[in-house]
Amino acid sequence: MPLYYLVIIALIQGITEFLPVSSSGHLILLPSLTGAEDQGQVIDVAAHFGTLFAVIAFFWADVRSAAIGLPKALTGHGTTQGERLAQLLIIATIPVVIAGFALKMSGYNDALRNITVIGWTMIIFGIVLWYFDTKCPSIKNTPDWTRKDAVIMGLWQAIALIPGVSRSGATISGARALGYTRSDAAKLAMLMSIPTIIASATLLVLSLNAQSSATLWRDILIVVALSFGAALVALSLMMKLLKSVSFTPYVIYRIALGAVLLVIAYT
Repeated sequence: MPLYYLVIIALIQGITEFLPVSSSGHLILLPSLTGAEDQGQVIDVAAHFGTLFAVIAFFWADVRSAAIGLPKALTGHGTTQGERLAQLLIIATIPVVIAGFALKMSGYNDALRNITVIGWTMIIFGIVLWYFDTKCPSIKNTPDWTRKDAVIMGLWQAIALIPGVSRSGATISGARALGYTRSDAAKLAMLMSIPTIIASATLLVLSLNAQSSATLWRDILIVVALSFGAALVALSLMMKLLKSVSFTPYVIYRIALGAVLLVIAYT
């Protein structure tokens, strides 16, 4: 795959992963709108893997605390803040793992990768984000996260397996619906991405057993490195902007892009 194309993929993923505009949707649209060959899910997941390092670096204190508490969290105990966070992240990841496996086995995984689906989901879930962000109170913070809230947000994350929904956008919508502040909703959404991307990356490694050429590994490493850098910058800017700006600009972008895609799809 040409180097310039890998750079474009990495930048798109890095910039859009943590914004509620669907990074996967943008990656699927790239070959559809440019006429280039689809880069495939292996490169897509590699780009997501790069953003995994970015969110770990940005929220290192929380990630380190959860990692230390993971052994006890796996036994069902959660007394310290880190153990509790690890336990809740596990709970929140279960729905997307089950839904992802079911989607892959059903064969609908590839069928949903088209402009029409992305156009509609961009608009519909943009409106959903706008509604919960503007209508719901901001009364909860990250320490208020409960098992019930983790399950609910996990279900929202599972819906985001549909291209164009946006994993961060769906989980942020779910968190805002539960009453979490904008910054804490975004933080929880970002932390929830860690085990989800790890699960996807595991599937990536397994899939490479039969196709692990040197060229493919080179492409993967380039995409991982570049998406990491772009994601770290985008995440830093978004978290700063959330102190003074709502999610409305992202909603406007989603609706505008969705409308353009539907015009293209139906004409």
